[in-house]
Amino acid sequence: MKKLHIQFVKSGHITAKSILLENGNILLGAGVTLTDRYIQRLKSMGIDTMFIEDPMTDDIIPDDVIRDETRRDAVRHVHKTMTELMDHPLTQKRTALPKLGSTFRDVFGSILQDIQGRGNVLISLANLHTQDGYLFHHSVNVAVLAGILGISKGYNRDQLMELGIGALLFDIGMTKIPVEVINKTTPITPEERELLQTHTKEGFDILRSQHDISLLSAHCALQHHERFDGTGYPRQLKQKEIHEYAQIVAIADVYDALTSARSYRVGFTPGEASEFLFASGNQYFNIDLVKHFLKHISIYPVSTTVQLNTGQIGVVAAVDPDANNRPIVRITTEADGTPCKSPYEIDLQKHYNILIMKTL
Repeated sequence: MKKLHIQFVKSGHITAKSILLENGNILLGAGVTLTDRYIQRLKSMGIDTMFIEDPMTDDIIPDDVIRDETRRDAVRHVHKTMTELMDHPLTQKRTALPKLGSTFRDVFGSILQDIQGRGNVLISLANLHTQDGYLFHHSVNVAVLAGILGISKGYNRDQLMELGIGALLFDIGMTKIPVEVINKTTPITPEERELLQTHTKEGFDILRSQHDISLLSAHCALQHHERFDGTGYPRQLKQKEIHEYAQIVAIADVYDALTSARSYRVGFTPGEASEFLFASGNQYFNIDLVKHFLKHISIYPVSTTVQLNTGQIGVVAAVDPDANNRPIVRITTEADGTPCKSPYEIDLQKHYNILIMKTL
């Protein structure tokens, strides 16, 4: 299969992976033949990339960090918890939410099992969900990213659980913010920005009230917008004043936010987001944590469609974790636009004069 930006998807293409709704249910399953009407509808719902079946690349399978079933289950629990808090005033006022900690301990346990079963994993998160589902899928992605960084740091299981639960629920304070402010597509006013910034304290208050959630997990909600140089909020903490769990969640939050398409901008590529994080080292984020994180980022994930400086178009077939910016590319289209009769592969580690110019 190959991954394509929605602008390159055509009528007659067949979906290779499911696209999810905001609650984790399947909007469009694998194996569906796309029509122009389908494609326009997907564009209107904020879908920016898709996995497409392709006989030239049918043996190329993307390196998913977690199983589809694990992702759907996690998104369902995040969606259920947050929408109940948003929709029911009585629930909002209730201090304790029964079994919140035990529920998300199970959820992150499944995520952790998938991650640890992968060994030396390069991060490749496929954001195949509608725009309305950003908040819920984002929380799951942040938990996956944080878990990988926690493992890289050598955390024990108890520490990983504290970090993972905090990461899954770090944005729970957004349930106290009016939906029209959260979903606003025009520039926010100073008053709206001030209101949005209250979500960190609101989330902390919700989580610290739960008997089965660690106070350190709650600090992921409180401190994930603090910055290494003291320019963040709500308390302008800096460096070691910010708990390491919250520093990790902050890096994961920004990376996934940058690489996700929003209504007001296209998503950054993994390479662009990585450049931003590295440039922000010891300004917004601890540079050592950033380096740990970037060691696990796949700049050109397997199945990404790319164009080379030669003009050839191909699909990333394999990535060496020690040189993930120089993958093996299976050429499917020659420089003159002619489809290859017999696709062949170029190992960019062996051809220093050949470069990836852009992803498609």
